[in-house]
This record gives sequence, structure tokens and C-alpha cells, in this order.
Amino acid sequence: MYLRAIHAEGQVAVLQQFIKDNPLGILTTAIKSPSYPLIQSSHIPFVLDVPDTSDGSVSTGILRGHMAKQNPQAKVLMEALAAQNEQGNSQGLELPDEVLVLFNGPHHHYVTPKFYTETKPATAKVVPTWNYAAAQAYGKIRIFCDSKSEQTGSFLQKQIEDLSRQSETSIMGYTSPWAVSDAPTNYIDIMKKNIIGIEITIDRLEGKFKMSQEMGQGDREGVIRGFEGLQTDVGNGIAQMVRERGELKDEGKSK
Repeated sequence: MYLRAIHAEGQVAVLQQFIKDNPLGILTTAIKSPSYPLIQSSHIPFVLDVPDTSDGSVSTGILRGHMAKQNPQAKVLMEALAAQNEQGNSQGLELPDEVLVLFNGPHHHYVTPKFYTETKPATAKVVPTWNYAAAQAYGKIRIFCDSKSEQTGSFLQKQIEDLSRQSETSIMGYTSPWAVSDAPTNYIDIMKKNIIGIEITIDRLEGKFKMSQEMGQGDREGVIRGFEGLQTDVGNGIAQMVRERGELKDEGKSK
């Protein structure tokens, strides 16, 4: 990710909240395989765990998710894990190569130069761009795919319960959420045999809020008015973020 300083978000807590608010990540791997493409990507809803640290240090967190065994990316992951364990005569769950998970914000949009009501009339030195917000998490991935393993069973049960609870309450806002226990146990057991669990300990967490901060206050106000004038949910969302990020920029200058 190209992180221009004015757009970069370096606060881990802010990026963690961004992931919690936008949990559908794009898992990307680059694993050599005789049967499947090198680069694979899948959309996966994640649960982010942030362990408490007693020494005051900041934990970047752990991502948990699951995917269908029939997914070609899952097959590559299982293939790589089996080959690693066969060669090393071990039963490790972690693969050596780094993976990437990309999280996108809910609103992104083209920005027309017509919104720059200060610079465009004065010099015309403006060009179109695109506003968006994103976070990228990098780390090593662990694979839970042995259906006969108690460790895999426990991981998958916790994962689907936590993900369902998160989605039913945080996303849907239900006070009486659907729970995994509402479905027949034998049905859930069958479903679990057809998925694998993944766990990624985040080593690096980067984020970018590209929301017109690079523009002067007059142009930012023009962008806000322009997006509000679209009278759409996306336009209102972008306008709000441009306002928030502009205020943060101005606060930083005043300190």
C-alpha cells in the first residue's frame, strides 16, 4: 500500500476499530502449487482478537476466520501444510510465508475536480482522484483442517459462534441474536467438516484514509458540499469522513 504521510493512519487502535467495523477481509496468499495458481484471494469475514498486554505494549491482534474446503485457496493452504509436515516430520499448523488481508471501508467514490471550489477557479491546477479508506494486515497463517482433531473442532466451534455473535449483534443490531446452538448439533458438525479454520497473528498493520486531507480548507469544504449534494448514502458517508479527517489535519497543525 502506498502510504503518503498525509493519508496514513498509524494508530493501531484506530485500525483495529476499522477492521471491527468492516470485518469482510480479502485474504491474499502467494503459495507455489502444482495444481493451483500462485496468487489466490478470497473474501472472508473475520473476528479480530486483541489480547490484553500486562506490560503496557500494544498488540496488533489476531484474525480468525474460516473458509470452505472446496475453495481453491483452501486446497492450496491444506496442500502446503501437508507438504510441510511431511518434509519436516512434524505436525505444525503455521505456514512460513506471509499472507495479506485487506479491509476496505464502506464508502469510496470518484472525486471530480469540479468539487475544488477554491483552486479550480483560481489556477485550474486540479485533477480527478478517488477517495477511500483501507487497512492491510500482514502475518503468518495457521491452518486448522484436520476434521478428526479435537484442536480443529474446538477452534471451528469457537470461530463460528464468535463470528455469528459478532454479526448478529454488531452488524444486525439484534438484542435476541441467532446463535449456532439454534441449529441441530449434527447439522453443525456436518458443516464443520466442510470448512477449515484460519488464524493470522498480525505482524504489521497499516492503514490509509484518503479523504481529501491534502487539499486546502476551501477545497475540502467544496468536496463536502459536492458529496452531500449527491444525496446518497455513499456521498453522505464520504462527506462525513472528509470532514473528520480534515479536522484531524487542522488539529495537528495547531499543536
